[in-house]
Formats: sequence, C-alpha cells, structure tokens
Amino acid sequence: MDPLKVLVCGGGCAGPALAYWLARSGHQVTVIERFPVLRVAGSQIDLRGAGIEAANRMGLLDTIRGKLVDEAGSVLVDSQGNAKGKIMANNSGKGAQSFTSEYEIMRGDLVCILYEATKDNVEYIFDKSVELFEQDDNQVTVTFSDGSSDTFDLLVGADGQGSRIRKAILPPGTPDPYFRFGYHVAYWFVPRSEGDDNMMNVYHCPGGRMIIRRSHSAAESQVMCFLRDSSPKLCSIPKASMDKQKEFWTQQFRDAGWQAERFLEGMKTTDKWYCQEVVQVRTETWSKGRVVLLGDAAYCPSPFSGMGTSAALVGAYILAGEISQHGDDFPQAFANYDKNLRPFVKEVQQVNLFLLKLGMPDTWWGIAILHFIFQTICFFKIPKLLSRFMKEKDGDWQLPDYPELKAADK
Repeated sequence: MDPLKVLVCGGGCAGPALAYWLARSGHQVTVIERFPVLRVAGSQIDLRGAGIEAANRMGLLDTIRGKLVDEAGSVLVDSQGNAKGKIMANNSGKGAQSFTSEYEIMRGDLVCILYEATKDNVEYIFDKSVELFEQDDNQVTVTFSDGSSDTFDLLVGADGQGSRIRKAILPPGTPDPYFRFGYHVAYWFVPRSEGDDNMMNVYHCPGGRMIIRRSHSAAESQVMCFLRDSSPKLCSIPKASMDKQKEFWTQQFRDAGWQAERFLEGMKTTDKWYCQEVVQVRTETWSKGRVVLLGDAAYCPSPFSGMGTSAALVGAYILAGEISQHGDDFPQAFANYDKNLRPFVKEVQQVNLFLLKLGMPDTWWGIAILHFIFQTICFFKIPKLLSRFMKEKDGDWQLPDYPELKAADK
C-alpha cells in the first residue's frame, strides 16, 4: 500500500492518537486545529479498561503515570462538609475502577503527551479549520477557513461532539444524533484552599443539583456543577457569551449551600471556564466515501459514562489498524472499523437513567435518603467488594491486535 495523505480535523485526544498510529505506519498526516494554539485547558479526565491498554500499546503509559493527579477516592459530603461515606480508588489492578480511576490525569496534560509523541512526524496547523470539502473516488478536496485548499486521500473528523464534519456527511433526514439526558454541567477552576484535600468531594442540594470539587495541583481546585433540567431553552446557554453563561449558573447555585459561595466568587475571575449540555452522540453513520468520524464526533459517550477519553484512544487504534490492513479499500476499512468498534461503543454508552435521577434528588428528603443509603453501603464496604468483582465499564471488552501497527509496547 502506498503512503496515504491524511487530514485529521481536531487536535484534542482522538485526532493526535490516530495521527500517532498512521505516522508510525509511514503515512503523511496533518492535524488541523481551529484554535490558535494547542488546547491544553480542560478538567480532569481518566483512562479505564481498554483505554489503558490502548495507551500501553502506544508506549505512553509510563509518561501518563508521571502526570497523574493525586486523587485517593471520592467522598459524599453534607452542607457542613461532613463525610457521609467514602469510596477509595481501586488500585489493585483487578476488577472495575471506582469513581476515581487508577489513571486520573488533566486533559491538558494528556493532550501535551500526545502532541509530544507526534510532533516530529505529524504536521500541526493551528488557527485554521475546514470550511467545506468535496470528494470523488480518488481524493478529498478541502477548502480551509483562510481560503486555501488542498487534496487528501482521507479526511478524518475528530472535531468533537459538535462536529461540522459529521453534519456534512449525515444523510438527509437523519435523526438528531444527540441523545439528550436533560442535564447540564459547568466546569471552572478556583484557587485551592487549605481544606481542599485529595479526595473528590460530592455535594447534593435540592432541585436536581450537584457540586463536585477536585484538587489537581497545589494552586488550583476544579469545580463541576451539574443541573438536571430538561427545558429546551437551556440548550442555548452554552452558545451564549461567557458572561451570560456565568450569570445563569450563578443564579442556579447561589442558594446551594456548602462551599457554593466560594466557588461562585471564584467563577467571576476564572479564565478556565466551560459549560455544556450533557449528551451522547448516537448515529449509524461513521463514514462516507473517503471521510470518516472519530471519537466524540462519532460516539461521544457523555461525562456520565467516564469513558470518553478511553473511547477516543480505542477508536483511534482500531481505525488506524483497519486502515493499515485495508488502506487501498476504504469502504472495507470503515465497515470493519464500525463492526469491530460499535459493540464497545454500545457498552460504554450504557447509562442507567433511573439511577442517574436517583443520584441527583429534588428534595432534602431525597438527599437524606441518598446519604443514608450511601453511609450504609460504605459501612459494609460494599463498593470495595463490587469493584473487585464487577467488570469494567466496557464489559472487559478486548482490544483487537493489528500486527501492522507494530505496537510500541511489544
């Protein structure tokens, strides 16, 4: 097979992971990112199940270990900050991870690791995006945001859950690819205080609201606010100005109690801010001709799954493997990519909506019941037992082997 000229749209985790494998196989890869610099912002993410093995085959697991966040576990707290129960991270190497994975890392650190692993063999272009593209049997012609154009053998849409590449290839009349949970989330950073320990603190307040505090460095802590509200008008909040977004979240949590006042005060000045509607991307179309989708653009599993980063690394490995075997037959490569990866995606996209609702009660009585249940199961060490004997969130799905990729761990 002759080397392919590949354009990857998106410089987050999925795109560079695919670029890593394709460049190792001798292909000419360009990663285009619409932001002017490498996007190293973002909150804490993790690796689980097959995602850990995918990172291992890239030879990056030791580097990732060197950047892990020191988070020992999670604790449920009341409005006075009193612990109602703790679940520690499962570091045994057996069974399923707990709420805190064995591999917790800041998104920006993982993005930098992937960039460093690819920058010498992959061309990165910043402050530029794909404006439109056309394809035929032989090539994809891409027009960029600066008016320039170029041709490629393959275009990969790794441009996130709001993917413009996905929108361009979906057949007319395709159902909305977003599965909407009816939840919204905001992330931001605040200065770390003396009382911020290395446990993830989870606090519930009435109205289907939840606050999470995690501390990733000596200087900063992360805040995540979840809101359960299925009103369609809330879908427009992430598209509003940052000031409007902050005003909305301030109004929603100003009476929340616990450390909400401190967190909202820190919100005013933070430049590390992001809010979104919690969705999954569900579509039967992952490719069209010489264009293929990867990561959140194709199968975003949502923050509730805890498997977004793992799905990105696993998907990149499988797509690269199929291209390595069928690079002269894209329909076959993409059909195999779909066939081999979709069972994994269906597994990681499973979210129990009933338990999710119970986990964010509407009333103080509901919260009191939740605290009682949590205290009881923690007292009897049930989470520890379940973690040791339960399967990981991907059902112990096994990553296939692609000898052509010459995995770095071999």
